[in-house]
Amino acid sequence: MAKKKYFGTDGIRGKVGDHPMTAEFVLRLGWAVGKVLASQGNNAVLVGKDTRISGYLFESALEAGLSSAGVDCQLLGPMPTPAIAYLTRTFRAAAGIVISASHNPYYDNGLKFFGTDGKKLPDETEFAIEAMLDQAISTVDSAHLGKVARLGDASGRYIEYCKSTFPSGGRLNNMRLVVDSANGATYDIAKRVFRELGAEVIIIGCEPDGLNINKDCGATAPDNLRAHVLLQRADVGIALDGDGDRLIMVDNRGEIVDGDELLYILAKAQSEAGPVEGVVGTLMSNLGLEHALNEMNIPFQRAAVGDRYVMELLEKNHWTLGGESSGHIVLLNQTTTGDGIIAALQALAYMSMTGKSLYELKSGMTRYPQVLINVPLPFKVDLDSYDEIKQAVKAAEEELGESGRVLLRPSGTEPVVRVMVEGRVASDVERICNRIATAVNDAVSA
Repeated sequence: MAKKKYFGTDGIRGKVGDHPMTAEFVLRLGWAVGKVLASQGNNAVLVGKDTRISGYLFESALEAGLSSAGVDCQLLGPMPTPAIAYLTRTFRAAAGIVISASHNPYYDNGLKFFGTDGKKLPDETEFAIEAMLDQAISTVDSAHLGKVARLGDASGRYIEYCKSTFPSGGRLNNMRLVVDSANGATYDIAKRVFRELGAEVIIIGCEPDGLNINKDCGATAPDNLRAHVLLQRADVGIALDGDGDRLIMVDNRGEIVDGDELLYILAKAQSEAGPVEGVVGTLMSNLGLEHALNEMNIPFQRAAVGDRYVMELLEKNHWTLGGESSGHIVLLNQTTTGDGIIAALQALAYMSMTGKSLYELKSGMTRYPQVLINVPLPFKVDLDSYDEIKQAVKAAEEELGESGRVLLRPSGTEPVVRVMVEGRVASDVERICNRIATAVNDAVSA
């Protein structure tokens, strides 16, 4: 398949003001999206955003582009990415567009796209949009310009949907939660969902100013949440990222519960209701997750890093549960994309049903020590062409046996090779990882 010029694994993203994240390009992109959708007989698009300051800029540019192509646009305002996927599906819109750079700092922004089914756009549609970007912009007749309106009850609709995924009649009346919304798109919605289910909610990271999204808070920086959980003697801490599709939790002892441990907990919960077809992780998922699932006779497969690849493998296998260590949790029996709030609700429901703490529920999985070293590359290399590297990896795998794992992965965003080693003993893992990293560096330098 040909390589896309602009679309990555999660839409289009970059630094604000640098191509492609400029007002001019986003206007052209809005027009191109509109022309492709109009040619398919569709003429309504939902547009939502997170709380970063540049959202206003790109929202206006998208409006202009879509309208000039004759496509109607409904603005949702600040709204989590999974909410936009849900609303696109329920309104049967032609597409949903999210203006967000997810967990990145405020000076980045991006655009994610969902089709009318609430899933990422298919490759053929993305290729068609890129081809249209090469055409000169033309504006439809004034009588056929797209109209723009604001959808007033979007938050309420999504809140009710989130609550509907919690067991019927269930409540969180005896739970004290600390919720960190990363000063992002869930700043209002998350606290309302948990409070309406009866929880006592202490909020942090809920004062967005356009510049503080993901800054020392949220799923990518949970230390502040840990401190608040211990200070408030809370049952659970919930950390979301800037657009609400990632979840990291903190148990009552102040220990971080990452995406791998959450997958284990949710798989265990599902196994009590019936057989679990299987779970999808990624190449970076902790070996402890794989071993814990094997003990429960639950199949486990690894996808490439990225929630798009997790989704592809889930759909190929007809499975419903998958995710990443970073906290992208996909529950295809509940939603069509990663959703931090809905994933948190499923974990809380299992706590409520069993009467156990999050610490107790995760105790069946032992996280293996993991060391990651980035080795700089002077140029792009084929690692398989270096015998010294292959020999170093083979020696490491023989030493680790079935109790460890080695992964060498060239970065898709930086000129580095990521060397990752897992095993039961932290000192051994660090020593082996350093040895392989040295072998990589020496071989490439030579």
